[in-house]
Amino acid sequence: MSRARQPPLVTGISPNEGIAWTKVTIRGENLGTGPTDLLGLTICGHNCLLTAEWMSASKIVCRVGQAKNDKGDIIVTTKSGGKGTSTVSFKLLKPEKIGILDQSAVWVDEMNYYDMRTDRNKGIPPLSLRPANPLGIEIDKGRFPQKDLELLFPGMSADFTSENFSAAWYLIENHSTTSFDQLKTAVVNLKKQANKKNEGSLAYVKGGLSTFFEAQDALSAIHQKLEADGTEKVEGSMTQKLENVLNRASNTADTLFQEVLGRKDKADSTRNALNVLQRFKFLFNLPLNIERNIQKGDYDVVINDYEKAKSLFGKTEVQVFKKYYAEVETRIEALRELLLDKLLETPSTLHDQKRYIRYLSDLHAPGDPAWQCIGAQHQWILQLMHNCKESYVKEQKGNALLHSPMLDLDSDVRPSPIGHLSQTASLKRGSSFQSGRDDAWRYKAPQQVVFVEKLTKLVVSQLPNFWKLWVSYVNGSLFSETAEKSGQMERSKKNARQRQNDFKKMIQEVMHSLVKLIRGALLPFSLREGELRQYGGWEMKSELSGQWLTHVIQTVRLSSESLTALEIPNDMLQIIQDLILDLRVRCIIVTLQHTAEDIKRLAEKEDWVVDNEGLTSLPSQFEQCIIRSLQSLKTVLDCKPGEASVFQQQKTQEDVCQLSIGIMQGFIDCLEQLSTKPDGDIDTSHLSVDVSSPDLFGSIHEESSLSSEQRLLIALSNCRYLERHTFLNIAEHFEKHGFQGVDKITQVSMESLKELDQRLFEMYIEFKADPIVGSLEPGIYAGYFDWKDCLIPTGVRNYLKEALVNIIAVHAEVFTISKDLVPRVMSRVVEAVSEELSRLMQCVSSFSKNGALQAKLEICALRDTVAIYLTPESKSSFKQALEALPQLSSGTDRKLLEELLNKFKSSMHLQLTCFQTSSSAMMKT
Repeated sequence: MSRARQPPLVTGISPNEGIAWTKVTIRGENLGTGPTDLLGLTICGHNCLLTAEWMSASKIVCRVGQAKNDKGDIIVTTKSGGKGTSTVSFKLLKPEKIGILDQSAVWVDEMNYYDMRTDRNKGIPPLSLRPANPLGIEIDKGRFPQKDLELLFPGMSADFTSENFSAAWYLIENHSTTSFDQLKTAVVNLKKQANKKNEGSLAYVKGGLSTFFEAQDALSAIHQKLEADGTEKVEGSMTQKLENVLNRASNTADTLFQEVLGRKDKADSTRNALNVLQRFKFLFNLPLNIERNIQKGDYDVVINDYEKAKSLFGKTEVQVFKKYYAEVETRIEALRELLLDKLLETPSTLHDQKRYIRYLSDLHAPGDPAWQCIGAQHQWILQLMHNCKESYVKEQKGNALLHSPMLDLDSDVRPSPIGHLSQTASLKRGSSFQSGRDDAWRYKAPQQVVFVEKLTKLVVSQLPNFWKLWVSYVNGSLFSETAEKSGQMERSKKNARQRQNDFKKMIQEVMHSLVKLIRGALLPFSLREGELRQYGGWEMKSELSGQWLTHVIQTVRLSSESLTALEIPNDMLQIIQDLILDLRVRCIIVTLQHTAEDIKRLAEKEDWVVDNEGLTSLPSQFEQCIIRSLQSLKTVLDCKPGEASVFQQQKTQEDVCQLSIGIMQGFIDCLEQLSTKPDGDIDTSHLSVDVSSPDLFGSIHEESSLSSEQRLLIALSNCRYLERHTFLNIAEHFEKHGFQGVDKITQVSMESLKELDQRLFEMYIEFKADPIVGSLEPGIYAGYFDWKDCLIPTGVRNYLKEALVNIIAVHAEVFTISKDLVPRVMSRVVEAVSEELSRLMQCVSSFSKNGALQAKLEICALRDTVAIYLTPESKSSFKQALEALPQLSSGTDRKLLEELLNKFKSSMHLQLTCFQTSSSAMMKT
């Protein structure tokens, strides 16, 4: 099976030269996958594996051993890559010899002296140690390169203990600048040292003379005893003597070497302690390192060190190690508490939450930190939502106390929506909406609207992280690879599956709180009394306008889209869809209610300016007001994805239908109010007329005010236009926007309009026809006229001419207002006159011949004059009147009747022209 990794390659070593036991750092590639993968490490041919410390695949730290070669390669051998190569080399320098009395930074074994001559270590007594400075003068190292000296003295050495010692090399290296006098002093010192050496040997012998003498005496005594007493006695005495000698030798040795041996034992114990400290310094320094790394926030380092210490010393039986490891556990427990506090601290980012959960998982914290964090975030979001409501409620109440009466003068004016709502979408109520005032109100949003924007923004900003934290908890991405290997990830997934219902309840609680807080601010009537105390508290002086509700609906819709994008299940968001539906329904209701109020105020804007068709601007203003109202509801009526139709509920259909009927009825009442006001209540100071009117100089404009009859005619003209155009157009707009029951709205409105039209028409006819009808009877019998006794007719009498003039006046008044109303009004007036004339004729008991001729002449003159306006009823009345007269039997009477009729028509031609004009006009239409 081939190796999966490349052979090790050493590309650098630092430092690249030094004496034995120098600590070096080796760098390269493929230096092993771990400490167990490292099989061999040689520097200059010396095995350094025992001191090697594997750091990473590119770094190894070790100490150089006592190699034979002065310079060589660094070879690394691994289990995974085999024997490697090196692109660099290390130079081993010769160490300087340190005497027993020389100061040194390292420990020197006094009893282990390295003999250069035999190339081996051997123990020698301290008295035979060679001095470090044999000349006894100050050493002055020269600046000659070592390589040059080696070339100058090949095979030689400057070490005076070496067999190949070269005095010249030694002097050049150590005394190249020494003066001649000092060299003389050095010669004297050498001689003294030689003498001291001889004297030292002699002194050593002198110091042991007593021992030699005692030994000699003992031997002599033993010899004598052997000869005198025999063998057994001599053996006993000799044994005793030997014991005494040995005891004295031992005591003397102890006395001589006790201090030196004591120092060595102390040094050995110190060295062992230092070795232990050096070898296990990781554990001994770990508590302090943990504290420092916690302060710096290097939690990853702390966790790695803790895992290493746990694997090395978690089950140790050494008391010292147990003590320090217990201290480490104390620090780690404090770290767990610190990380848990940071995890549950709010606010915090999703990144920090995941990081702290991973730390706690790696530290094997008890419980389930991830679920604790989810619970804390849930409570924090709920608290933020309620705090938001409380702050805005307090602010609203505070502002209410600061309002002065002057600020409430225009409280009935509804501001236009802020932000993206355009000015053109706002309902403008005629001239009362000044541009400057509209700008002043544009950004003055009600507290409830600002609260809903703030609340939804808060939820949309916090809930995504909350949801993502749960998703990470479910799929196990919160934990590190260590947790995955240890099986903690699987345990977490199992816990997540068991807590799905709990998390679903959390999301539902957040959604319910969001919806109920919005309902408490905008739809308080939709909450129960207990919920209203918790989620309400707003001062509802007046309900929000439809425009503000439209803005709120748009805000809630955007929030719903943002939450849907998180892939939150639709059943959890259904409550928001229900809220949007209720807001849409309420917006439609409120908008229609406000529209009805605006329609009622249209009466104040009637300027009585009549156009060519006899209409004022009132029907157009009414239609435009409704169109603008429906346009403002377009976004509300349109269904976004996932939304239901606003008219799906039968009650909503009925309420909207009734409000629409109420709007139409309100305008009808407005027309009736305008047409039936007393003359003094109508302000006509702004009265004007269309310059294109053919009757610009008519009598209607000669007066400074409109009469009741003229207002009735204008109202009738408006009613006629409403019936034929406006109401039908409005019905089309209702259908276009999806309103239900449009046929019912149109039918009821038309019936009410027709009733008003009929009432107004009857009032006008009463005003105009009654005086004419009432003047007939007095006119007929003026001058004590008697049908039984009258002269031969000479023409139509004045009463009839006066009646015709009055009818012409009515015609002129109606024609000035609206030509379309002339046939209707004139026909009804003619009916009233013909009916009265028929009644009067039928009341006559008898006619003379002349009386019958006179009556027939006047009846025929009136009938022929208004022939164009005759109706079946008026024709019947004229027929009944003629039937009440005696028949003309002679041709002379019929001829006279025809002549008198022609004479009447000729004399009254100018006055009767209006009837002919009307006739021609009707024929054209």
